[in-house]
Amino acid sequence: MSSRNAVLAVLLAVCAAGCAAQTVKTSDIVAAGAELKLAADGFKFTEGPAVDKDGNVYFTDQPNDRIVKWSPDGQVTTFLSPCGRSNGLYFDKKGVLLACADDKNELWAIDLKGGHKVLLKNFEGKLFNGPNDLWVAPWGGVFFTDPYYKRPYWVNRGPSEQKQCVYYLTPDYKTVTRVADDLVQPNGIIGTPDGKTLYIADIGDKKTYAYDINKQGALSNKRLFCTMGSDGMTIDEEGNVYLTGKGVSVFNPAGEKIKQIDVPKNWTANVTFGGKDRKTLFITASDSVYTLQMRVAGK
Repeated sequence: MSSRNAVLAVLLAVCAAGCAAQTVKTSDIVAAGAELKLAADGFKFTEGPAVDKDGNVYFTDQPNDRIVKWSPDGQVTTFLSPCGRSNGLYFDKKGVLLACADDKNELWAIDLKGGHKVLLKNFEGKLFNGPNDLWVAPWGGVFFTDPYYKRPYWVNRGPSEQKQCVYYLTPDYKTVTRVADDLVQPNGIIGTPDGKTLYIADIGDKKTYAYDINKQGALSNKRLFCTMGSDGMTIDEEGNVYLTGKGVSVFNPAGEKIKQIDVPKNWTANVTFGGKDRKTLFITASDSVYTLQMRVAGK
């Protein structure tokens, strides 16, 4: 072998090793040998999965006005009905289930016995368009999206707000501020575990943006994360962001797509990590919910 060929062989070997390492790093988020499993079906439209401290996942069968509970042992039971036609859900730091109650465009706090209180009814005297999805920051503040989707059960009710915005509710649940008003139709939302970055999916513009989270919940440094919108979102321990719509699309922290998880339904609405070890990817998709065992855990 000539010296030139020897050098070329070394370079190819290094490249191959680097490519292999990259593949291992980015494409092995699913557990070895794992396959998508149907967890339950027979719903009308599933949404808003949220996980409690024990790994149970609560999700909404939104048109049927109920919240359903999935346990890690596979049991599926009705938790609350009616539920204000709840959509997006998220547990706060005290184990209270926060819900985007779509019936009257409110934000609810629901205890695990099913009792609820209304946290928010309006912004500056006007109804919200329809709180849709939410995320609770490490310090307890709540970010939520407020797009407008006309519901058949709304009577003579058009959009209350001229813009479709994102809001922030302080940890004491007393003060709400508008923190983003330059999106077409914000929908999915998730933040990083350290509370420094917020991802907002502008489904109306088919883009997802990242923001820096500042003191008092203010947002700055808006930047394009990827050219895909999303209904619901989640994030794993490695910082990968999971977007929904057609199956589940996974992007690394740099905004590069690393995985496509196909789901046999026309629409995948939302996703979270459940189970006792948080390694069960829980997917709400039209009239069904699915699970997939992962190598990575959710955060």
